[in-house]
Amino acid sequence: MHTHHRLPILTAIMAIIVALPAVTQAQAGKTASAHETMAQLKAEAKVSSNTARATALALVPQGKVKSGELERENGRLLYSFDIATKGKSGIDEVQIDAITGAVLSNTHETPAMERAEAKADAKEHAAPKASKPHARGAKPSTKG
Repeated sequence: MHTHHRLPILTAIMAIIVALPAVTQAQAGKTASAHETMAQLKAEAKVSSNTARATALALVPQGKVKSGELERENGRLLYSFDIATKGKSGIDEVQIDAITGAVLSNTHETPAMERAEAKADAKEHAAPKASKPHARGAKPSTKG
């Protein structure tokens, strides 16, 4: 009689074990692979770089984009812009969702914070390609 109670539990466990590789593969598809190209990222983006840039600049009055990139961060496709404002130290980093156009963040970074981020980025770029979390190496030109 106890055997009948164990069978559904064992069946459920087996189903989970069998489905786990498919779930893992699906998750891997949602995070950037080291082989993801800028062309692939651009093809996936629903919002243009110019639209994202205009949205970012609207958040930082009198700001000027120092750099920008389309990247995947923590599985999310986004545009990231570093915006400088004359007379203000540091930069404002504005992130725009490349699918919806929503503002994801608007953070002021002091010069010390910028240096720390640059150091972390340099370390990331020096790491083996397989460990890169997003396609940072290919940046669209957004200087202006």
